[in-house]
Amino acid sequence: MTLGNMENVEVFNAEGKGRGLRATKELWAGDVIFAEPSFAAVVFDSLSEQVCHSCFRRQEKLHRCGQCKFAQYCDRTCQRACWEEHKHECAAIKKYGKAPNENVRLAARILWRIEKDGGVMSDGQLTTLDELEDHVADMPEEDLKELKIDVHNFLDYWPHGSRQYNVDCISHIMGVINCNGFTLSDQRGLQAVGVGIFPNLCLVNHDCWPNCTIILNHGNQTALNPLFHTQRRIELRALGKIAEGEELTVAYVDFLNVSKDRQRLLKQQYFFDCACQHCTQQIKDDLMMGVKDVDGKKPSEEVVKEVTEYSLKTLEKIEKARTEGNYHEVVKLCRECLEKQEPVLADTHIYLLRILSVASEVLSYLQFFSEAAEYARRMVEGYMKLYHPNNAQLGMATMRAGVTHWHAGSIEVGHSMICKAYAILMITHGPSHSITKDLEAMRMQTEMELRMFRQNEYVYHTMREAALKNKPMSMMSEPVQEGIKNLFRKK
Repeated sequence: MTLGNMENVEVFNAEGKGRGLRATKELWAGDVIFAEPSFAAVVFDSLSEQVCHSCFRRQEKLHRCGQCKFAQYCDRTCQRACWEEHKHECAAIKKYGKAPNENVRLAARILWRIEKDGGVMSDGQLTTLDELEDHVADMPEEDLKELKIDVHNFLDYWPHGSRQYNVDCISHIMGVINCNGFTLSDQRGLQAVGVGIFPNLCLVNHDCWPNCTIILNHGNQTALNPLFHTQRRIELRALGKIAEGEELTVAYVDFLNVSKDRQRLLKQQYFFDCACQHCTQQIKDDLMMGVKDVDGKKPSEEVVKEVTEYSLKTLEKIEKARTEGNYHEVVKLCRECLEKQEPVLADTHIYLLRILSVASEVLSYLQFFSEAAEYARRMVEGYMKLYHPNNAQLGMATMRAGVTHWHAGSIEVGHSMICKAYAILMITHGPSHSITKDLEAMRMQTEMELRMFRQNEYVYHTMREAALKNKPMSMMSEPVQEGIKNLFRKK
């Protein structure tokens, strides 16, 4: 399929949902249904000095724009590629005296793009920004106050010599950003670094158990299509077989919440009541809130309530400790919480899985690999009972667990998990994604080590210990606060 080609989809009226997209032919797992460049995108305020404003890659050393002193780039190539997008912004920031927040910056980039290209930037664009829902009328009072502040700041920031827009027009753009802004990840797909608008993507409706996934692919496609000059493009990929005429859906929120919590999040952020099968029938809620059952005996409701409340309070403390970078405190809190959870909560309980996820990630960072590997294994076993078999989060978690086992010296388990992760990510991310390429290299390395291990375990461990003495394992990357679990940005 040619990038940007929309021949696989058509717009239709989805009953009870408004417009949607459906397949015009039969599709299979891993198929790229369509790819779309960003209409406009910006780096988050908090990461403006750590992420390239052109390709959105995280870099240790970035080169600052000599004019506005705000935009940061990998090199001259990225700076030149982004100049058409940045030149109006550059002048506006210089005149304004500072860079406004990400909402204002994105709204301005959208309007500069509309002035340059109109509301449609290619033949493959199926909708205009004017046609997208802004849900301004549905916003709660607190959100409306924030929107009015952003509109006021936009009017101060927007150059007086440019075409002027009224408050309703700016409010519409801000509303579209609020409910249709797509979270952009770094090149590893592990951390949210920015927000962008992708008009065709906005037409894909939600389902808690979707048949598609969306991946930001930083692969180099500049030679194929100049629309992708900044390398910011999304791919809509099929998770399994999709019949001709079947609606295409993605999950706006992470599935690992009970149905009432997913419905609440969707209503709060996207202003609709989810009536998908998994919500109406509360599918897998019993597993997510499950308790231990030993020979038909379950803990009392009072004990379950006590442990549940304790878990929620501990998760709040863990979040605070992680924010402060106090990882030894995080480990202490996780161990204490697991001690209380394990006799009471089932291995699929989402609070138990959240603690296992944090514990395995932070312990890996601190290089306590054996303990981290055990927690990671249990986490993946729980995820496999809850997630869709081709879910990207399951693939990423399995990859993490495989690497942790590899570092712990459990080469057989490590290789097996890395192979399982590779099979999932080949579908969800595709072979050209940087993380899939990294995983392929790991798979080949662990396969070679596994052959050595099976030939002679003693020789393998001796060689491994000698290699570690000569070159100790470097500190793993610092745990990020939250992985990419929600496609669209939350405020």
